[in-house]
Amino acid sequence: MDIQEAVFLALDLTGTFVFAVSGVLLAARRGFDITGGLVLGLLAGIGGGMIRDVLLDRVPNALGQPIYLATPLFATLLIYLIGKHVSRARIWIVTFDAIGLAIFSVTGATIALGAGANYSAALFMGALTACGGGLMRDAVASEDPAIFSGTDLYLIPALFGSGLTVIADALGILNNAVSLIIAGLAFAFRMLAWKLQWRVPQPMRQWSYRETERKMKKLPSVFRKPD
Repeated sequence: MDIQEAVFLALDLTGTFVFAVSGVLLAARRGFDITGGLVLGLLAGIGGGMIRDVLLDRVPNALGQPIYLATPLFATLLIYLIGKHVSRARIWIVTFDAIGLAIFSVTGATIALGAGANYSAALFMGALTACGGGLMRDAVASEDPAIFSGTDLYLIPALFGSGLTVIADALGILNNAVSLIIAGLAFAFRMLAWKLQWRVPQPMRQWSYRETERKMKKLPSVFRKPD
């Protein structure tokens, strides 16, 4: 393993760890026991990457390299050892989640490109890696998934990170330093969106099928002439 591969592995494991920490913190906030924390940590840490690897028809990193499974276990033990000293869990959940989202948006897109995916697929795979684990974590914990929240941006920062990664690869400048810069920008984007409550455009947030259906029922039938 050369230096570039070692740095990339360290970056990917860091993303796994911080995402796992967000899952364990959520479990602690919900009053789950240590096994519940481990489950949420595993889902958050390796869930998105496993979905990505299955779609790319490659052996998931979590199965091919056992250290990916050890990382959520370590995160679980760490949080439950120092849990009583952690205050304001919500801000830490959001922060660790944002770090994981930023890192995985870069590593997910990079792995997809290395597997021969085209740029559009790599963009999607980066966002899937970044959001998939958090989506499963929130769904299992009966939380409103952050990706569906209308109060701040989640998917867009992930697409921002994977998009910059794809652009950097197209320009031939993608390397470890550039990957770290992109991850930092994606993290800053996500935290600013959360802090400042940036939202998608108003019409998108107010749209609902039920309201649309109610309005459509008031319209005359297209097969009947109005009176």
